[in-house]
Amino acid sequence: MTVISVSRRQVLVGTTVALSSGAFGGLHIRTAHAKAPRAIDQAPCYYRFNHGKMQATIVSDGPLRLGDASAGFLGAPKEEITKMLTDNFLPLTNFMLEQNVLVLNTGDKMVLFDTGMGSSRIFGPSTGKLLSTLEAAGIDPKDIDAVVLTHGHHDHCWGIMADDGSSNFPNAQFYISKADFDFWTDAAKLGMTDPPYMKVTVAGARKHLLPIRDRMVFIKDGQEFLPGIQAMLTPGHTVGHMVFMITSDGKTLAVIGDLTHHQVLLMLKPRLQFVNDTDPKQGADTRVRVLDMLASNRIPLLGYHFPWPGIGHVAKLGEGFQYFPTPMEMLVYQDT
Repeated sequence: MTVISVSRRQVLVGTTVALSSGAFGGLHIRTAHAKAPRAIDQAPCYYRFNHGKMQATIVSDGPLRLGDASAGFLGAPKEEITKMLTDNFLPLTNFMLEQNVLVLNTGDKMVLFDTGMGSSRIFGPSTGKLLSTLEAAGIDPKDIDAVVLTHGHHDHCWGIMADDGSSNFPNAQFYISKADFDFWTDAAKLGMTDPPYMKVTVAGARKHLLPIRDRMVFIKDGQEFLPGIQAMLTPGHTVGHMVFMITSDGKTLAVIGDLTHHQVLLMLKPRLQFVNDTDPKQGADTRVRVLDMLASNRIPLLGYHFPWPGIGHVAKLGEGFQYFPTPMEMLVYQDT
């Protein structure tokens, strides 16, 4: 048997000759000329998955753009921050954090965890998407029964009130630690200039938290304040920061809020300090303790500021940790 060897170049040349010599008879070959403008929008940012007998939907309020990462994470030379970002193929400028907001359908209640930036543009024009992504996901803000706040910072509670003074979630009960409510609504802090963010943060918290004080429930460490949802006090980032453990049908998910802001920097080096922590050392101690617990027990987490949609696991790696994102599933399966 004779084996005929044809090179890729010969095939391409032959094809070109065939086309140019009219080998396809009367077939008219058209040349495409794409002149459409480039699109700027992605698909709506919502993602669903089952958690035991509950169903979770993550919606985005849009990314925060924070500039130079080395200015936000303290305790390591800029060269070390640069190397960690470079080694993980992450940009060195225009540092970005996502805002992954969880809506939990428990079967009896619709529970929203944190509310994003609202109409504020102090971190750029890419935030304030929560209401539109809720609509895209088919969730009416009027159907939210409970709004649970990890803490009282701008990117977590400034989506509570509309600019006209009405509540974006008019039928909801609100849950927060008393320590955080008291700290961030304290009028005496409006005159503080150190740290520089204090005045604007307190003013925003007062604008959004005080009008719904009569619908506010203060939650305590270890309390199961809604069925299957337990509070865990994790101070440091703020005085009353909370992580929430959601359990259904034997499965647990940790909603970690701002326990750690970054999937690389504060995992590999969990004792780095974040510039906006109320008590940076306490924040680092809390971070190490809770991440170690999640890693040891193989409990999945939802990181508010992690790359979309923010679900994954954490494992021990040397003196730090490594984050493993959970692959997204394009179908929501009926069996859990």
